[in-house]
Amino acid sequence: MLEPTNNDELPVIPGKRYFTIGEVSELCAVKPHVLRYWEQEFPQLKPVKRRGNRRYYQRQDVLMIREIRSLLYEQGFTIGGARQKMVQEKSHPQEETSVDSLVDKMLSELEDVLEILKAPSHP
Repeated sequence: MLEPTNNDELPVIPGKRYFTIGEVSELCAVKPHVLRYWEQEFPQLKPVKRRGNRRYYQRQDVLMIREIRSLLYEQGFTIGGARQKMVQEKSHPQEETSVDSLVDKMLSELEDVLEILKAPSHP
């Protein structure tokens, strides 16, 4: 997603479930009005809207915004080019590097460890 050099410039994403637009703005070094504009330009960016149309972003939204930021600001893509690149990446996901597959693998391994720990010990 982001190159390692770009990760150093941005703060670590806290382990929260939802983030306000102000928090995402700080985490991604992008102003709130830019985030609202990107929602219009990138259909895959859809924060949850609650009370009074307040936006609440999830972790995957923050990661996507960082990717969009990298494409536009560091790699020099236009909005249209970045949108196309995001669609291409979605249609050709990389095996074993997606967060979901890593989480599934970790859960499977943890379940195996739990079964080993639950097994009666042999003296």
